Amino acid sequence: MASEKGMWLNRRQVGQLLGIGGAALTGLLPSRVFAQTRKTTLVLGIDISDTITLDPARLAQYTSPMTVNTAYEPLVTMAPGDYINVKPALATKWARTPDGKGWRFTLRDGVKFASGKPMTVEDVKWSFERLLNLKDQPAQYVENIDHVAAVDKNTFDIILKKPEQPILTVLAAPEFVVMEKAVVEANGGSAAADAKTADKATQWLNTKSAGTGAYQIAAWERNAQIQLVRNDHYWAGKPPYERIVIRHISDGAAQLLAVRRGDIDAAFNLIPEQIKSLQGDKDVRLDPLRSLDFVYMALTQEPEFNKALAVKECRQAIGYAIDYDGIKNSMLGGAALRPAHFLPIGVEGSTEEIARQIGFRHDPAKAKELLAKGGHPDGFEFEISYGNAAVQGVTYQDLAQKIQSDLAQVGIKAQLKPMDQVNLRTTFTGGKSQGGVLTFWNPPAVDNLLWAAAVVQRVAKRVHWEVPKDVYDLAFQAYVEQDAKKRADMWVNWQKVLVDQANHFILFQPVYQIAVRQTIGDFPLTAAGWMLDVKDVKPKA
Repeated sequence: MASEKGMWLNRRQVGQLLGIGGAALTGLLPSRVFAQTRKTTLVLGIDISDTITLDPARLAQYTSPMTVNTAYEPLVTMAPGDYINVKPALATKWARTPDGKGWRFTLRDGVKFASGKPMTVEDVKWSFERLLNLKDQPAQYVENIDHVAAVDKNTFDIILKKPEQPILTVLAAPEFVVMEKAVVEANGGSAAADAKTADKATQWLNTKSAGTGAYQIAAWERNAQIQLVRNDHYWAGKPPYERIVIRHISDGAAQLLAVRRGDIDAAFNLIPEQIKSLQGDKDVRLDPLRSLDFVYMALTQEPEFNKALAVKECRQAIGYAIDYDGIKNSMLGGAALRPAHFLPIGVEGSTEEIARQIGFRHDPAKAKELLAKGGHPDGFEFEISYGNAAVQGVTYQDLAQKIQSDLAQVGIKAQLKPMDQVNLRTTFTGGKSQGGVLTFWNPPAVDNLLWAAAVVQRVAKRVHWEVPKDVYDLAFQAYVEQDAKKRADMWVNWQKVLVDQANHFILFQPVYQIAVRQTIGDFPLTAAGWMLDVKDVKPKA
C-alpha cells in the first residue's frame, strides 16, 4: 500500500508491497518507485489460482491466456469488439495456397524476439511443429492441420486436412504463437515427432518467455503473482510500462480495497455489492465487458462412479432443480446471461430467446417428476468438485453451496468437494471425476465449431458419454452449411440434443465489470479469450 505521506519506497519495501522476495526483483526495479503514481508499472489484481502453466503449447486455463498473449504473438489477432474479422499480427497478409488446400502467410519484416534476435520463418515452423507434436490440449484445436511448411524466408504455409474447416479465427488465440527456437531448444524444447515425451521446456517457460510480445515474462510464483518486463526490441514501438505485475488476490474485498487505495490499477473479481459501492467514486471507473465465457457444471454418466447419474432422467432432474435466476440476480447482481448450451449468447444460433425456449429452467415439480421416472423418487447423492477460485467475484464454493441448497429442495444430496485447481483439472480431463464438476469455459478462439467440437470430441469423454455419430456429424454439417437461416437452425437443433443429454448445465455467462483507476487511459478489454490486450493498456496522458 502507499504510505500516508506518499514517500519514496526502497526496493525491499516495494518487494514487501508486491509480495515478492528481493532476489526476484534484482535487475527488474529502478532504485526508487513512487508509491502513489507508479506510472512505470501497471499492477493488475485478479484471481490467478487457475494458472497452472505459461507454456503456450500447453495452455488450457482461464486467466493464463492474458499473460501469454502479452509475452507472445500469433500470426493473426482479433481487435476488441470484432470477433469475426482477424487482423494482422506477425503476418501482414494471408491468402489461400495455390492448390487451395491451406493458407499462405506473409511474415512481418523487422520483428525481433525479446533476446534481440530476428524472427525467422524457421522459428514459425518450429513453433507450430512443437505445438502439434506435444499433443497437449491446444493441439486438439488444430487437429485439422496436416502439416506446415516454410516456403521462403518471408512465407509460411499451413496445409489443412479439410480445407473448408476454420483455421484463421483459431490461429488468433494465444496458444498459436511464435517462439524463439534456439532459446526454447536450449532449455529443453523439442519439436520432433516424440516431443510429447522428449520436450522438457515447460518448467522453464513457466517463469520465462521466448516471444516477440510487448513484454516478457520475468517470474511466476503460483498463487502469488506474475511479473513481466518491457521488451525493448518490440517491433510496434516502445511499450508504455517498464513492468507489469499481475497480483493474485482471490478475495473481492481485498481487490476493492487495493484498487481504491491505488495499490493496484484494476480489479477483476468484484461482486455486485462491491461494484455498486464504486459508483460515483472519482478515482475509479467501471469498464464493462460482455464476455463469451461461461461457468458450467459437468455430470458424469459413468455407472461405476454413480448409478443414479448414469440415468438421463436423474441428470435432467438436476437441470430443473437449479435456480438459475437466483444465481444470476442474487449472486451476480444481474450482470450475466445464460445460453442453452456450449454456444455463448452472441454467436450464431445462440440468443437469450433461444435459451429460454430450449434450455433448462428452474422447475422443482418437473425435477421431482423426472426423479420418479428415473427410478429415484426420493432423490440420490452425488459429489460436486470445484476449485478454490472465483469467477466474476463469485467463488466456486459459494456457487456450489447455492446449488447444494437448490438440489436439497427436491431430495438430491450434494456432497461438496473443494480441490486444488491443478488436481481438479487433472481429475476432470482424465475422466476420473466421480460426480459433478463446477468449472468454466473461455474461448480458445471465437468459432462455433470449436465450441461444438469441444463437446463431442473432448468434454464428452470426460463425462463418459459416447456421442452418437449423427450428433457428432451435425456440428460439422452446420458449420459448412451455406444458407444462413438453415445454418442457425442446425445450431439450435444441435443444442437441443445436448440439453436433452443433460451432461452439462450452463450456469451463467458473465458480463464483467472491471474496476479501473482513473490514472489509466486505454484499457482494451476483449471477449476473444484473453480478457485484456495488456500491450495496449496506457496510462492517462
